[in-house]
Amino acid sequence: MTFIERTLLGDLKTRVDRREILAVKGPRQSGKTTLLKRLAEWLRDEKGVDEAHVVYVTLEDREQLDDMSQNPKDFVSRRLVDGRRHYLLVDEAQYLPELGQRLKLVYDLFDNVKMVVTGSSSLELKRQTGRFLVGRMLEFELLPLSFFEFLSYKDKGLSRMYAEWNGRVVSLLTEGTRLDVKEDEDVFTRDLLVHLDEYSKFGGYPAVVLAREEEEKKKLLKGIISTYMDRDIVSFLQVTDTIKFRNLMTALAATAGSMVKVDRLANEVGSYFKELTWLLDVLEQTYVIRRVRPFHRSLVTELKKAPKAYFVDAGLRNSLVDNFADLGKRADGGAMVEGFVANQLSSHVRMGYWRTTAKTEVDFVAYGRTATPVEVKFQRFKKPELSRSLGGFLRSYYPDRCLVVTRDFWGRRKVGKTEVAYVPVGYM
Repeated sequence: MTFIERTLLGDLKTRVDRREILAVKGPRQSGKTTLLKRLAEWLRDEKGVDEAHVVYVTLEDREQLDDMSQNPKDFVSRRLVDGRRHYLLVDEAQYLPELGQRLKLVYDLFDNVKMVVTGSSSLELKRQTGRFLVGRMLEFELLPLSFFEFLSYKDKGLSRMYAEWNGRVVSLLTEGTRLDVKEDEDVFTRDLLVHLDEYSKFGGYPAVVLAREEEEKKKLLKGIISTYMDRDIVSFLQVTDTIKFRNLMTALAATAGSMVKVDRLANEVGSYFKELTWLLDVLEQTYVIRRVRPFHRSLVTELKKAPKAYFVDAGLRNSLVDNFADLGKRADGGAMVEGFVANQLSSHVRMGYWRTTAKTEVDFVAYGRTATPVEVKFQRFKKPELSRSLGGFLRSYYPDRCLVVTRDFWGRRKVGKTEVAYVPVGYM
């Protein structure tokens, strides 16, 4: 079987001998089961743990779920062969009733058991574990493949070069460091754009990336949506009006990157304010969308303004709107690239967007050591131009650094005290 290596696996390896429970959250079919099995292989084959001391269970198996629900102490005891350290890998833990209490019981009773658990709903895991496992659990997220993971599977050499320059961009945003842009011709930009086009069409779900034919990719994406609706939304979270929920997802997909006006959206999908607010929370906590709130000096003002919504996976969004055209051939190509940048930024920094009452707007403001504006312009530049909106932000806040994301242009200019760096989107 072909596996795509996940960055998170390395993070789990470095923490596998700590006492805390490791909890991996993420959307269904993002690769959590494969990650657990790869961790089990590493424990056996490289760390030298005896096979009997690595225990994998899935709570999608009704028999195992009932067994652990009725008596978690006995369930674990029967799987321990001696007093040495065991690794208990529990997949789909969100199905376990009173999850937090049962995990705490196992944690407290068996100091020779290291638990790694996965779950598909951040909303449910937080609700069930929050008050019982404070100080006892470390949480991680496994989302669809990042662009780096996607590139690592497609082209190892290109991914290494990407990682070097992406690291410099991240340092600009998180630490405010100066970015030495490329002065010579960048021969890799075209290759990165080719991969970005595929990534933006079909997204990063591992099974979709591994599929060879476009029709198979489309079929898999439809299947992911159906499974999400049936298992997470209906069976688990007990959302009964699936038509309304599906209409909401489609409406958000059609306007991805736009401000979410709850009253207007509620009217469009036949809902009401309180219900729609809850459904938006469900979509965010089950990793379908991410919301970006406005940047403002006043937190109170920021929270009052409408957020923007972006899809965590571009393939799901394209499946909902039934559009898999190339970036350069679709009217919403700019919005697609903006969504890509939003997802990339979210891996490294907290962010908002800037919009004035006069509707002057900057796509993102990254909260690192300082607030750094990020404007996405998926177009060809011949020189380092500056939009009126971005100029307005610079005059209002005087940041040390500013980032303009372009199609394929590297550049730099100085605007007052602000150094503006221009970077091709393929390096984000």
